[in-house]
Amino acid sequence: NPYGRFSPRLCVSASRILRGNPRVGSEGDGFMTYESSRVVESAVAAGVRYTVAKMSFARRVDLMRQVRELARRMEFLEAGGGAGGKMDAALLQKEIDRLYLTWGLREIAGLEVDGAAATPETLAGAGPEDLFREALAAVRAETGLNEAERKN
Repeated sequence: NPYGRFSPRLCVSASRILRGNPRVGSEGDGFMTYESSRVVESAVAAGVRYTVAKMSFARRVDLMRQVRELARRMEFLEAGGGAGGKMDAALLQKEIDRLYLTWGLREIAGLEVDGAAATPETLAGAGPEDLFREALAAVRAETGLNEAERKN
């Protein structure tokens, strides 16, 4: 950059702020608007929409911290063999699924559970399992990890 740390575009943007126009630029003028979530229409139930949090650095760290110990225990139980160990590992996988959903699903629109607007917690605890699985898939897709990467 021949202008050092300050480009002409940055200076124009700064002058707009000083003139009382806080919205810096428009399309093609270096301004970016970022939404930290996205809305997913349900393919399972008409009118149901999930608001899924997008991945960020801090959210990825948070998720890793929450899942780490459960994943270690699950891997240990899977490696041990035996029916009891495998059943406990499957139970831990379901706990991880629930954690993913409640971590990444911000809102559910168009669904009531037991007469009240659905939340991630009520979807996991008392909602229709097919919607739970669909919302979980949307959250997992947002993490950017495939099944093999999630197990490691």
